[in-house]
Amino acid sequence: MSYLVLARKYRPQSFEEVIGQEHVTRTLMNSIQSDRVAHALIFAGPRGIGKTSVARILAKALNCKDGPTTTPCDKCDSCHEIRDGVTVDVFEIDGASNRGINEIRELRENIKYMPSRSRNKIYIIDEVHMLTAEAFNALLKTLEEPPEHVIFIFATTELHKIPVTIQSRCQIYNFRRINTREIAGHLKNVCARAGTNVSEGLLWLIAREAEGGMRDALSLLDQVIAYSEDPVTDEQVLDILGVVDRKTISDMASAIINNQITDALEILDDLYSHGHDIKRLYGLLTEHFRNMLLVKMSKDPERLLDLPPYDIKKIEDDVADLSAETINQFFQTLFREEKTVRFAPQPKLAAEMALISIAQLTPVVSIEAIIEKLDVLQKRAGESRDVADTAKMPAEPERIDSTKSCVSDRTASYVPENGKGDMDRGDVWKSVLETLDQKYPSVTACLENSVLESVEGDRLTIAIKGNGFQAQRVQDKKDVIEAACSDLFGRKMHLEIASAPGNTASDNKRETDYTRRFKKEALNNPIVMDALDIFGGRVVDVKVL
Repeated sequence: MSYLVLARKYRPQSFEEVIGQEHVTRTLMNSIQSDRVAHALIFAGPRGIGKTSVARILAKALNCKDGPTTTPCDKCDSCHEIRDGVTVDVFEIDGASNRGINEIRELRENIKYMPSRSRNKIYIIDEVHMLTAEAFNALLKTLEEPPEHVIFIFATTELHKIPVTIQSRCQIYNFRRINTREIAGHLKNVCARAGTNVSEGLLWLIAREAEGGMRDALSLLDQVIAYSEDPVTDEQVLDILGVVDRKTISDMASAIINNQITDALEILDDLYSHGHDIKRLYGLLTEHFRNMLLVKMSKDPERLLDLPPYDIKKIEDDVADLSAETINQFFQTLFREEKTVRFAPQPKLAAEMALISIAQLTPVVSIEAIIEKLDVLQKRAGESRDVADTAKMPAEPERIDSTKSCVSDRTASYVPENGKGDMDRGDVWKSVLETLDQKYPSVTACLENSVLESVEGDRLTIAIKGNGFQAQRVQDKKDVIEAACSDLFGRKMHLEIASAPGNTASDNKRETDYTRRFKKEALNNPIVMDALDIFGGRVVDVKVL
């Protein structure tokens, strides 16, 4: 048969035609121009990315009639023979089938002879890592001091299997996987040259399935063209490649996000019934959530994702109403269970349980949302507190120190001359504590177990319930308390501190009216109540600071 497959028909014949390996081709071209080409090179990288093709182009560049040159003419006999693989001076050896020491000994004997028709004798050994240890050892001396007319080019997919003694004698060029965008663009050019009509979406699908290998992509395209008539439809490509449409994966992800777990399980079961591999399906779903997270977090997702623009636009629409925390929660759960699905005796059951686990996740609330909600609640609580204070004291100004004369008159009505009137004394002491609490809350805490005994003229007497330590703390703050009392009464006041008579265990445990009121207000505070609802907590204790 005379048909030539696309991978061979459109094989690059010059450095400029090589796709995705500019870092290698530029270095080789500079080496040729400066006459600094090494006698031994290693081309390392995955399969189907151009290692052998670049080796042939380099051989043409060195042996071209116009060479050495970076642009082989592709017209002379040497270029034609190298392109067709019939030259006697360029040897392509399969390392897997010629891996023994005897083959290497024969090679060492042949390199002694000068090239027959070309400038250099070039040995291209593919999959060189398959050589035996003895064969590598036999090459050591030859690689260290080869004849001037000999150049070795080794190609390998597993660089780590080549002994370091060999690597140290060679220049190493690491070939990269070709990104999906470049593969899809090249496939489009090939289709145009071949006169085949294939949609851009299908070319992207083929490029993704190639996993960075141009040769695999061209082979898949050849298979698709051979299977169907022009134009090629989406269904035909999906049937040939046995892959899942991205829309189906997107629908499954949407069902998971919307907590429609039954729909997600039905999609999974339908794909499984059509013969799709559960492990691969699960991997595609995990990758889709990863893509969603990158689109949500990145300002330029096209640089991070090997996806066509219309797919990225679809993902942007899907994540518009989702938080990054929610997407990450889904991704982390799927990623954590991927190992279980991969090694499970029944992967389908493991995948179903993973999807059910996702359905039981508690929605994530972002920190920003919590802070914003708390700010709103705090504002509402402040407004309600202002309304409540106004209702309690409609005729009272909010600040006491601006109406000293009025307060003085009020305290006169609180305290009778005979010192009686427990209710009036309680109101006076409450006003003192409130005044202190505005500026010195720590002093108010010291007076937690205190009561007002009497107010006689400019002398104010308080009793401290508890031990001597509590009284000493109040004594240390005496000046501050006297200043607050003077401010409240409108005249210079003197404070006397006494121990409460007959302190009992029940007296020490009894809370003051102020403390009880403070704790009650704290427990009924709307912010506290909403915080308990949000975090599902409870109040253990309330302390006056």
